[in-house]
Amino acid sequence: MQRQLTGILLSIPFAIVIFVHCQAQIRHNSETLFPTYNGLVMAGYQGWFRAAGDGSTSKRYAYGDETQSSIDLWPDVNEYQKTYETPFTMPDGTKARFFSSLDKSTIDLHFKWMQEYGIDGVFMQRFFNDTRKDRRDKESAVILQNALEAASKYKRAIAVMYDLSGLSASGEDCSSIIEDWKFLVDKIKVTNQIGVKTYLHHRGKPVVVIWGLGFPDRPYDIRNIGVERLINFLKYDPVYGNCTVMLGVPTSWRELNGDCVHDPYLHDLILQADMILPWTVQRYSPLLHNDMDRFRDATIADMQWCREHHIDYVPCVYPGFSWHNLSVHAFPDDVKPVASIPRQGGRFYWQLITTALKSGAPMLYVAMFDEVNEGTAIFKAGNNPPQAKMTAFMNMDNKPSDLYLWLTGQASKILKGEEPLSFKMPER
Repeated sequence: MQRQLTGILLSIPFAIVIFVHCQAQIRHNSETLFPTYNGLVMAGYQGWFRAAGDGSTSKRYAYGDETQSSIDLWPDVNEYQKTYETPFTMPDGTKARFFSSLDKSTIDLHFKWMQEYGIDGVFMQRFFNDTRKDRRDKESAVILQNALEAASKYKRAIAVMYDLSGLSASGEDCSSIIEDWKFLVDKIKVTNQIGVKTYLHHRGKPVVVIWGLGFPDRPYDIRNIGVERLINFLKYDPVYGNCTVMLGVPTSWRELNGDCVHDPYLHDLILQADMILPWTVQRYSPLLHNDMDRFRDATIADMQWCREHHIDYVPCVYPGFSWHNLSVHAFPDDVKPVASIPRQGGRFYWQLITTALKSGAPMLYVAMFDEVNEGTAIFKAGNNPPQAKMTAFMNMDNKPSDLYLWLTGQASKILKGEEPLSFKMPER
């Protein structure tokens, strides 16, 4: 009996030592200005734009040329420190200029706008190709490092969103994301940035997003790419884990129909995560009768399901959509009109925002901050885009270039209780 008791007593300190040792190895800093996503408006940030002369290795520039372009919304570049001449011509006859995400001054300006307009922060997109061993420390890592510095400088929230775009069906899995997260934590210090700590936390832990699960047009099968292993790593690894995991899923994730795979395994994955972000871009339009009621009903039902399963829910809102120039070449038999989901001078965006908030959403995700390819960008864009024979760009409905930055800031004020919720679009 004495020997047994002695063994128990000796084992207790040993267990405590192991526990403390494991806890001490966690590489994330628990300090942050943003301990919860609740009350915040976060936007997606692509950061993939390149321009000729920016020093990048890219041979395909963001703006394309007069015969082929993949963007539909031309940015207002008046405030950028560095811009680059393009093949396009402005209405006044001058050469149209574009920015590069690789320039530190570009990232700094964008985060400066976030602070000026009261936008809480962004999720930095990190695409699957950038997680590969030969690419993870290249240009995308420079952009992320610049964003971390700007987030600290302007006290804006920041987090990593892994986009599975680029993952093939040829036996690949999510292993490179695991190695990439280790790289980001150790080398880039994403969860322990220099200066003011602003990495977004939720449920007391840093947030990491895995986007692209359940979409039927993807080449990979969610059952065969090691998603469970990735989630377990992010949540339970003794060094790089202890994270809050959010999954980016289709609009019809709950019923497993429509834009979603008809596979209940998606629900198994969601139940292992902590938060979900349903993708709504192109799923709702002001041109469809009662579409806002459909958005409301889906949001309320989604949130009820999530409450029952202890999952946090993040509605996705967007200002409009345009995919004309890309469709001309990619889908010549199905060319999309310019501004196929019109912004209506901000009214559509405001309807989505207020509908989500009225439905009880405690947080929002905006698609996107800088996405000019699909015409969803909320940053400053112009009313007088370049003129070209083979391409066409949308305008801002003669509204100020900063309208959507301002509206996003107003949404943040409502979430924080600083302004009342009103379905009427506010006026400046």
